[in-house]
Amino acid sequence: MKIIKIILVIALFLIALALGAQNQETVTFNYLVAQNELPLSLLLGVVFVAAFAIAWLIFGSLYLKSTLTIRRLRKQLNKSKSQATSQSSEQLPEIKG
Repeated sequence: MKIIKIILVIALFLIALALGAQNQETVTFNYLVAQNELPLSLLLGVVFVAAFAIAWLIFGSLYLKSTLTIRRLRKQLNKSKSQATSQSSEQLPEIKG
């Protein structure tokens, strides 16, 4: 599964490079406070890398959050199990004789 993910990422980068190589026109890019003329290939590359980085940060933080939640819940479960076993050993049944 890991190999498929790596191949998919490499394929996406190659597609981005192919699109960039085909688009050599100069375009005017308007910022909020200024504008600049850039080659379309550079603009596509920058936007692609920025979107990849933002997506990686978002999904990485979600993965980290879920991992920490799982770790916390496992500790609670282990604590509950240990308390349940200690309580059951303390409450021995009475022997009537």
